[in-house]
Amino acid sequence: MISNDPGQTVALLPIKLSVDIKNVWTSSLLNYIVTVTKKMLWIGKAMIAMPPITFLGHTLSDIDLAEIREVIDTCRNLSRTEIANTICELFSWERPSGKLKTVECRQFLEQLESMGLVNLPLQRTSNPNSILISPSEKTNPTSIISCDLNDLLPISITKVTTKAQRQLWYEFVERYHYLGYRLPFGAQLRYFIELNNHPTTYLGCLQFSSPAWKMTCRDKWIAWDDRQRAKNLQKIICNSRFLILPWIQIKNLASFTLALALRQVADDWNRVYGIKPVLVETLVDRQRFKGTCYKAANWRYLGETTGRGRMDRVNRRRDLSPKDIYVYPLTQRFRQELLI
Repeated sequence: MISNDPGQTVALLPIKLSVDIKNVWTSSLLNYIVTVTKKMLWIGKAMIAMPPITFLGHTLSDIDLAEIREVIDTCRNLSRTEIANTICELFSWERPSGKLKTVECRQFLEQLESMGLVNLPLQRTSNPNSILISPSEKTNPTSIISCDLNDLLPISITKVTTKAQRQLWYEFVERYHYLGYRLPFGAQLRYFIELNNHPTTYLGCLQFSSPAWKMTCRDKWIAWDDRQRAKNLQKIICNSRFLILPWIQIKNLASFTLALALRQVADDWNRVYGIKPVLVETLVDRQRFKGTCYKAANWRYLGETTGRGRMDRVNRRRDLSPKDIYVYPLTQRFRQELLI
């Protein structure tokens, strides 16, 4: 094994020496060795071992990657989203509901591009994860609401379904959540927290989305292997946004809302995506929050992240602050469901 780059192992093809060393002058032998070594290094550069490329549990072969490159080269006049649609159709990357996994595929293609494996057309927007959001009067602060939680009941968790609702949800989160709004990785469901008797009186916003690809604490706690994780990861969802609007000052509202949401999100997710989740996870920025509402709602603390991005599969990012990991089982048999 020879390496011309520290940290890389180069696999070399066996080369048969058809030279009778005893009958070759020393100088000729040295020249031969130099020539052979150059050939071996050239072959080695072409054979640097690459880790398996996987997409949501599917391992891609060299032929698969070649077909993906062909689609990209053939469809360069299309947008990245349209290319992702085409590739999903080619490989039948669909949800159980029959819808294509377009969002996941596009972000997967961009990961391949960052690894130098494909060459995508230029993005047609400055940031595919950003949405242009202009604040309106609809999301301006209102009078402070401060009362006992029981005086506010009943409260409803309303799924966002229309374009107008989505735009309003984006505005609230962009203006009042410390992270703002970014298009989440993969599947997502959004909710408003509302007063039942006043459906346009908004108390906050919730979002559930696809889970982190890998988290050491979570994966050890579940006790699954890579095959089981790849197969069953989509049975986990992430509470990726939770916002109580700043003028809503009601004790225990956050934990009460979480409990309400968890009663319906599994069925909602199943209706939309054809998969019934069995576990919910969330990440809490410990520099800003103590996770009090999750603890009060009986979520379980598992530990902290490593400071990488939640979808960082190739260990490129180490600049993010660690987050506390909390989980909540949606069924008593969640572990059996994840380990099959």
